[in-house]
Amino acid sequence: MKRSDIRKGTVRLVGFSLAVFIIIHLVYVLRLHSCSTEGRGEDNRKSAYWSDTLSNSMSQIPGLEPMDKEIERFMQKWEIKGISLAVTRHDSLLYAKGYGWADRQAGVQMETSSIMRMASASKLVTAVGIMKLCEEGKLSLDSKVFGEEGILNDTSYTNAMRDPRMKDITIDHLLRHKGGFTLGAGDPMFNTKDIMAVKKLTTPPTNEELTRIVLGRRLGFTPGAGRRYSNFGYMLLSLVIEKVTGKSYWDFVREEVLEPAGAYQFRPATNYYAERHDKEVRYYPPDNELVEEFNGSGRMVERVYGGSNVNGLLGAGGWLASASDLARLVAAIDGEPGVENILSPESINALTAYDEKDNMSRGWSEVSPNGKWTRTGTLSSTHALIERFPEGDCWVILTNSGVWTGHHFSKDLERLVERLRSRYEDKMPKRNLW
Repeated sequence: MKRSDIRKGTVRLVGFSLAVFIIIHLVYVLRLHSCSTEGRGEDNRKSAYWSDTLSNSMSQIPGLEPMDKEIERFMQKWEIKGISLAVTRHDSLLYAKGYGWADRQAGVQMETSSIMRMASASKLVTAVGIMKLCEEGKLSLDSKVFGEEGILNDTSYTNAMRDPRMKDITIDHLLRHKGGFTLGAGDPMFNTKDIMAVKKLTTPPTNEELTRIVLGRRLGFTPGAGRRYSNFGYMLLSLVIEKVTGKSYWDFVREEVLEPAGAYQFRPATNYYAERHDKEVRYYPPDNELVEEFNGSGRMVERVYGGSNVNGLLGAGGWLASASDLARLVAAIDGEPGVENILSPESINALTAYDEKDNMSRGWSEVSPNGKWTRTGTLSSTHALIERFPEGDCWVILTNSGVWTGHHFSKDLERLVERLRSRYEDKMPKRNLW
């Protein structure tokens, strides 16, 4: 064979190999892109693109260093390990930053992408889900919850009811904490060990079993005639969502509320450090005392990891998110045009209606007559604060540490926002990180 033919053959072989390599590489890239978009329906999906782009360095703003110092002094005062802050104005994300530690033992600093428990701020998420179903005609605020004509009309529930007034409980009663449930026997969402002991159970009751147990008690007042804050009521709303949609509570809210809102970093809470999600923080209790595990095992655990069934709270307190994703959800239910709203104006008005006799609206903790909306959340492991002001700005703060004086801390946190807002609002950059 001639040397020239050998060279030609070699060139053809190299060219063919190079073409095959390019084709394989293109197929791999296309498949990787497909997985990254299709996989967002799963819990381990990639985060949304806007979430990926955020970092603390983007909010190192000249002129806001004094604000950083004020937040750090507040953290020292209350011994808070980490705080995440997000600030929006007219549906634009102006500022997003983490302070302190996401996980001090692991040496991980709090980032704007850090996710953490939001406690009762989860109730706002649940209320939005209920309003979505009302808009779809699958239920109404006046729909009965129990009894033969109720949504949760399984005979196991109907037969368990001790108080006939339970048949009068409506969806709206549960949204506004007017269902008649009180804490005379303790909060059923947090006294699992006591319930197991009284009922001689060897395993923690499921949410359905817990419902039947509570239905065996008397109501504290006639539904609609009073108000008592009820975690149990919002857990019931989670079961209502499951019954009406045929989906798990988590899946329905993710698919029909969070993803349409562009809030992709929400996750269901877990109970133990070993089960934590990617980017989830470590939680710090107000003391170092070990407590008995909620499931009756007798094992002594950290209060924030196994002391209570946080995942079992469902829509009453079981969501995790970043502060910026929580702010994104608010932007999608505030009626402003910057972020497309996922609820109708009528539903938004229903969530934020002011009642001079009772300023606790549906999902929100407090609605003031001037149009300010507030949502708080407290666990032994975290505090959450959302304040949406009538001028169009919204401040969201999450912490990974708890304090015993929850009410006093929440009020001091609100005062911190008032100070920061009055002193530094004009220094916020005019931009949109979304």
